[in-house]
Formats: sequence, C-alpha cells, structure tokens
Amino acid sequence: MILLVYIYFSLFIFVFVSLWKALKYAKMPMHSRWELYPVPKETGERAKYGGSYFEDYQWWAKPREVSHVGELKEMLKEMLFIKNLFVNQRPFWWLSYTMHLGIYFLGVWTILLGVGALTEPSGLPSFIYYATLISGSVGALLTALGSIALILRRFTDTTLRKYTTPQEYFNLLFIFAVVITGMMVWVGDPGFNYGRMIMKGLFTFTPFTHGGVLTVHIILLGALLVYIPFTKMSHYVGKYFTFHKVLWENEPNLRGAKIEASVRKALSYQPKTSWSAPHINNKGN
Repeated sequence: MILLVYIYFSLFIFVFVSLWKALKYAKMPMHSRWELYPVPKETGERAKYGGSYFEDYQWWAKPREVSHVGELKEMLKEMLFIKNLFVNQRPFWWLSYTMHLGIYFLGVWTILLGVGALTEPSGLPSFIYYATLISGSVGALLTALGSIALILRRFTDTTLRKYTTPQEYFNLLFIFAVVITGMMVWVGDPGFNYGRMIMKGLFTFTPFTHGGVLTVHIILLGALLVYIPFTKMSHYVGKYFTFHKVLWENEPNLRGAKIEASVRKALSYQPKTSWSAPHINNKGN
C-alpha cells in the first residue's frame, strides 16, 4: 500500500508543479518585441516567403488573419522532432533525438498499459498486447542508448565538456538508471504483465505484489517524476511560451488595443534585484 501511495504522490507532484510552472510563465512580464520573421501564423502568400502583415497598405486599418494551424505545425516540428537542433547541430541531434524518441515511445507504452489494464478482464486484444510489447521494448532501448551516448559525448567532446554542468551529467545518469532497472524487470516479465498489474492497482486503489527489482525501479521512477519539474528538464512546459509568446508574438501595437496595455505594464516593471556589473548602479538602472 505504501508503494501505491508513493506512485500517486509522484504523479501528483509531477502534474501539479508542471501546471504551476506553466501558470508562472503565462503571468511573466511581456518579453522584448523583436518581430523576428518568418512567423508561421502569417497567412496567404507571404507566409511562404517569411513576409508579414506590415507589407499590406494601411495594415493597421485591416482585420488581421492568423493561422493557428500553421503555428501549431511549426511548433510540433520542434516539440516532436527537435528541429532546431537538427538544423544547427546535426551530429548531436542523433544522440539527443534517440533518447527523446525513446521517451515518446515509453509515453505511448504507458497509455497502452492503461488500456490493457482496462480491457484485460474481458480478454486483452492481441493488437494492444503486441503494441505494448513493441513500444515498451523500443522505448526502453532507445532511451538507455540515447542517455548513455549523450553522457559519453558530453564527456569526450572538449567543447561540450566546458559547458556541461554536474547536474546535466546527473540528469542523464538518473534517466539511464531508471531505464536500466526497468529493463531488469522486463527480463523477468517480457509481456509487461507487471505494468498492467500496477495500472490496475492505480485505477482501483488496490495494492499490488512487487519484488525487489520492481520496487527499486518504482522508487527511482517516482523520484525522477518528482525531480523533473524542478529542473531544466521541464522545458516541455516552456516550449509553448518560447514560440507562441516570444519568437512569434507579433500582434500590432495599436492605440487602445490589448497589446498597448501589455506594453505599458512591461515598461512600468521594476526589477526586484540589482545588477552587479560595474557599469550598472545599485538601483538596477
């Protein structure tokens, strides 16, 4: 029963802190307006060559058309495929995406375990069984390979080693340890029956049987879920705001419009801390 409560607690902290950070980002002061193009929410022909509504004659007097679909498509390229890393650091992308793709597979695997736990009493469909088997095994292998490869790359690359903090090594080792203990459980349970059993316990608030290796794996996994939202690994929360509210925020600043009020509020913002640089005075000016 203690282990069941521990899992509930870990999931609650992960979700709660992630939502809290998203709310915190949403309430942050307005960013500097760079108006960097292309902006994928532009519509029409100008969206194809990176143009903007500024090209229209008397643009301020015309209603704006915004393509949220175009914005979402471009955002998903980064969230699902890490596009910017692929374009700028192709060799490093292969290692990073291996780990991230493995995590995506494990996310699908977790959902399939839940579906399997709900359908198993009436007969587990073979499609769910094999999809769970494939997603779980591929996800674990890719995540383990990607995390250990990233550790070795950061340690052996002289440039990366200069900018890699001890916490970044720890983060990757933490992920690797969780996956390895999970694979140790998988060796004795190739059909992931333990996973469906745990899901049933979570759905029905029923304690489940667990051996030593499974217990260690659950403790490490729960600790990782609690740890992630408090670290830079929680970038999954900030990416939406980075693109939607920073890089692509190009609403016109018209008199009396909502954006004008946001600009005034940002201009009145006073930092709570001072700068330590010699050319900046103690008042933060």
